Amino acid sequence: MAEPVKVRRLTDQEGQRLQQIVRRGSTSSVRYRRAMMILASAGGNRVPVIAQLVAADEDTVREVLHRFNEIGLACLDPQWAGGRPRLLNPDQEDLVVATATTRPTKLDQPFTRWSIRKLAAYLRTTAGGAIRIGREALRCLLARRGITFQRTKTWKESTDPDRDTKLDRIEHVIEHFPDRTFAFDEFGPLGIRPTAGACWAEQGRPERVAATYHRTHGVTYFHGCYSIGDDTLWGVNRQRKGTTNTLAALKSIRAARPDGAPIYVILDNLSAHKGPVIRRWAKRNKVRLCFTPTNASWANPIEAHFGPLRQFTLANSQHPNHTAQTRALHAYLRWRNANARHPEVLAAQRRERARIRSEKGIRWGGRPITAAA
Repeated sequence: MAEPVKVRRLTDQEGQRLQQIVRRGSTSSVRYRRAMMILASAGGNRVPVIAQLVAADEDTVREVLHRFNEIGLACLDPQWAGGRPRLLNPDQEDLVVATATTRPTKLDQPFTRWSIRKLAAYLRTTAGGAIRIGREALRCLLARRGITFQRTKTWKESTDPDRDTKLDRIEHVIEHFPDRTFAFDEFGPLGIRPTAGACWAEQGRPERVAATYHRTHGVTYFHGCYSIGDDTLWGVNRQRKGTTNTLAALKSIRAARPDGAPIYVILDNLSAHKGPVIRRWAKRNKVRLCFTPTNASWANPIEAHFGPLRQFTLANSQHPNHTAQTRALHAYLRWRNANARHPEVLAAQRRERARIRSEKGIRWGGRPITAAA
């Protein structure tokens, strides 16, 4: 029997980039959905679950995962065909790309970044004199080769000496004990402010939301729990992160499996997640804490499910207070649990939706919920 299709182990930079696309969204729906597929697979989700999450065919998911294993993050951008034959040979295109990605100061130019006009002029006069290309053709060439104009950023490499050991353990529990493995993380801060989003509207007449001048409501954090075996997402909003709220989340997870057998919880290295109070309670209640490596929170399976949460509860919203915001968030969670497998709804929304079989035990922060049929 063939092994299930899944992505290779992500590097820190790949995981952080995918997490950023999923959490913050992307101007390209193709990049957003493909990043969701890869991050969900890295979190231990199987192809059928991922297909339901992003409303795509299972073969499409498998193709994206295979392409990522071959070429990495370049698979996020589809290679569209068409257009007239190229006027530059591959060596000249390589030279253009190498010049564009080199700081101008290293080429004795008196500026710190290229503009399209400056780069085209430099290629005509300095770089061998044989590359004559217009500004629009140069812009298209750079876009085709994956070179875009973007802000410089800082980055972190995981310095955790036990990085591979922690990733191995997370992969092991997801693969061998999926029905007893859970994930926990905080999502936020969630402020009270009008948030831009997207919706259907008459052309040229977009829906508008009012701006705010005084924000006196403070912020909250959604403390989310995810059952990998049941594909269940639940949680509550709290005013702050802390040991008390983390302990309440772990107790809600323990209540989902009240049989007393060991369970596994994947969470990051926040200090509120690993204090002595948490560790003593976990040891006493047979809860095995599986921490993600330092600066590698993308390895937490719940990260892939925070993207839809932001898209469908915060984007395009104008909540008057935290009570209304929390009510909307929980309404979405109920909708998610009831409609995750509804094909018409998935096709109509054209967005990633989470799949759920049943909700067991007691919902954290609410009343007992009858398991779905």
